[in-house]
Amino acid sequence: MLQPPKLQIGDKAVILSPAGKIDAQLVTKAASILCDWGLGVEISENALCQTGRFSGFVEQRLSDLQGAMDDPEVKLIFCSRGGYGTVHLLDKLDFTGIKQNPKWIIGYSDITALHAALQSNGIMSVHGPMAKHFAEEGPADISVRFTKAILAGESIAYDVPVTNYAHLNRKGKASGRLFGGNLSVFCGILGTRFAQIPKNGILFIEDIGEEPYKIDRYICQLKLAGVFDRISGFIVGQFTDYTEDNDMYSALYESIASVVAGYAFPVCFDFPAGHVRHNFPLVMGKTAKLVVKENQVIFKQS
Repeated sequence: MLQPPKLQIGDKAVILSPAGKIDAQLVTKAASILCDWGLGVEISENALCQTGRFSGFVEQRLSDLQGAMDDPEVKLIFCSRGGYGTVHLLDKLDFTGIKQNPKWIIGYSDITALHAALQSNGIMSVHGPMAKHFAEEGPADISVRFTKAILAGESIAYDVPVTNYAHLNRKGKASGRLFGGNLSVFCGILGTRFAQIPKNGILFIEDIGEEPYKIDRYICQLKLAGVFDRISGFIVGQFTDYTEDNDMYSALYESIASVVAGYAFPVCFDFPAGHVRHNFPLVMGKTAKLVVKENQVIFKQS
């Protein structure tokens, strides 16, 4: 896996929108923070376009992303938001340029599809906060500061106290390449050449606004596809904006735990990553170490 070089003062960053449309003010505020980091920030030509739910037509979104990936001067591609639409671009992208000149790409949610495609081409990327988070929480926010640290070449070491769902966690240690992201998006590309399952990898999932029976379906899909047979650890992040379904056998997190009950790998629930304020950045495609204890979860990437 290729790890992009750490950012330097004066490096060029491009903000673009490969999926949904976004409020221009959010992009402007996020750009200001990146500028304060000492980066030279450019907002791509179509980043603020609006075509239905999308930030422009497929050709416009593709042009922005391909151009930034191909430009050797660009060191950071900052996705403004997720939404829906990244999947339209995957089979049209040429990864030759970014392989020759690796650069960081940041985003999450619908950007999960791009993370997976990057990993299938041997390139690491950052599952982390985007423009809305930067704009609303500001540079002092812990997730923003962690993102800056990763881009500066620092190691990740998250020490998370276990407060909720401790009874669902399975203690143990794991080491492997991190993959996954948004559950529904990842399952949407499962079985394609863009979703590779690393042997002994660590799977991370999160989601927003999905009904519990759909989450159960996705988890069963992962099981039936043999994903759980290949992994060494399982991180369940934040699932938000849903209502528990009393007609299901059990609550959402309990239903996930029941599907993986027959495996031996360590499992942690309620990890601080997803559509929440504490959206700790993770380097997708990079080896991670996970330790699940009775009252503590430790996650490291060095």
